[in-house]
Order: sequence, then C-alpha cells, then structure tokens
Amino acid sequence: MTATEATRPLATAAPGGRRLRHLLTGSILPRIVLILSGLIFVTPFYWMFVSALKSTQEAVRFPPSLIPGAWVWQNFIDAVNYIPFGLYAVNSLIITVGATIGAVLSNTLIAYGFSRIQWPGRDKVFYVCVATIFLPYPVILVALFDIFSKLPSLGLQGAHSWVNTFLPLIVPAFFGNPFYIFLMRQFMMGIPKELSDAARVDGASELQTFWHVILPLTKPAVAVVGILAAVAAWNEFLLPLLYLQENDKYPLAVGLAFYTSEHDVAYNLLMAASTLLVLPVVVLFLLAQRFFIEGITVGGVKG
Repeated sequence: MTATEATRPLATAAPGGRRLRHLLTGSILPRIVLILSGLIFVTPFYWMFVSALKSTQEAVRFPPSLIPGAWVWQNFIDAVNYIPFGLYAVNSLIITVGATIGAVLSNTLIAYGFSRIQWPGRDKVFYVCVATIFLPYPVILVALFDIFSKLPSLGLQGAHSWVNTFLPLIVPAFFGNPFYIFLMRQFMMGIPKELSDAARVDGASELQTFWHVILPLTKPAVAVVGILAAVAAWNEFLLPLLYLQENDKYPLAVGLAFYTSEHDVAYNLLMAASTLLVLPVVVLFLLAQRFFIEGITVGGVKG
C-alpha cells in the first residue's frame, strides 16, 4: 500500500465528520433538546390529567399507574359539585376581566407617552419605570395593604374598606405594569413616526392619533399584554389570599387550596378541578398564539 492510498481514507473521512457535527449542532441536537424540554414541561399536565380520570382507589394506589385502568370521566362532573366551583369560577372571571381591561388600557396609553411624545426627562422616567421590575413585591405589600385598608369601598361587596373586595385585585392594573409598558413601548418604537406626524398635520389630537393610527398597528402587542395579564390574574394566589377574607369571594386558585385544608381530599376530584382551572389558559393561548408569538418576537427586536 502506498502512502497516498493510506492517507486517502483520512481525507474522505474529514468531510463526513464535518457533516456529522453539522447535523448534531445545526438540526438534530437542537431538536432533541427542544423535545426533551417539551416533555419536561408537559409531564405535570399529563399527570394531572390522567390522575383526574382515575377512580378513588386507583388514585391512592402505590406505585401509581401511568395510564388509568378505567377512564372515569364522571370525575369532572363530580369535581364541579365537590367544591363551589361555579362560585369560584365567577369570582375568577370577574377579577380576570377587570384586571385585563385595566392592563390593556393603561399600558398602551403609558407606552404611547414614552414612545411617541417628546417631553423633558422622558427617557430618564422610563428607565426608572423599568427599574421597578427588580423591586421585590413583598417590599411594598404591607404598605399597599395599609393603604387599601383605609380606602372606603362605599359598601361594595358589603365591606367598609377595599380589603375583602375585588378592588385591590383590579384597580392597580389601571396604573400600568413596568414589563407591559416596556413591551408595548418597544413595539411602538418600531412604528414609523411619519404616521403620527401625518395625523397631526391633518389636525388629529394626540388621543385621536393614538386611537386611530397607533393602536390598530399594535394589535399583536396588545394581544400579548392581554394574554399575560389574563393568565396572571386567573392564576393569582397570593393577593386574593391576602385581601379576601370570605369563602364566597375566593377565586378558583384560593378556593381549591382552602377546600383541601378543610375537607377530606379526594385527589382524583381535586386533579379534575385543577384541570378545569388550567383549561381556559390553554384554550386562550391556542386561540391567540399567532398574536402572542408575533408580539413577543417583533416587540423584542424593534426599538
């Protein structure tokens, strides 16, 4: 065998090695990581769903089964009757709708002021606003509770102050959120300023320019803010636990936790109720995922 023939396989092996590395780093490996990550996130939801379909005996059996022996769909009906599910769901819906409306209205207006209107110190105020994201909420929790306990509720929900009403859970959403403001501002910064200037030349006020020109162009970002605000309000546990003091005012998240501490726990029914609690969030995302992804990606790269 000559020296040339001995080195020829090495020469042909190098491109193959490069192709293998390219497949692993360029297409196959990222997909494997994404699939594994997806399985990690889906596993709790799968376990909750299959536990909701188990019988009472199978739900407490050890070792647990990955697939129910008998699919007990009746558990979902029993779960609604097992707790005051309808009452809790109505409370959650009221809080979620109010907080979502407040988040969409306030954050779009504030972001418009930070992105489309020139005024002295605008950028410095915006930086201070964004910096409040890093402020731990427990730092202001006691002060807020003291303030809300002194504000009159005018007899709303039979309370003397804002405490034990839905007001502390809804009204603060009308005063903006630093993350939502940042997201909306970044999106609006990508809209050509010539559109606002043309509207002003035609005699439109700032409010008219915002409502008829800028707002229709920011629908993806508005959808993102609405989805995030709705999910946060629907899943909120700490604030309703702090401000609400009567069982008939609890949302679903708090109602489920308190019911398990006061009654014997039927884990299959509790999992069925938890599945019903998560279901609206999943449906909301599936219906609005196009706007959600577009708003996140476009708002994150513009500005």
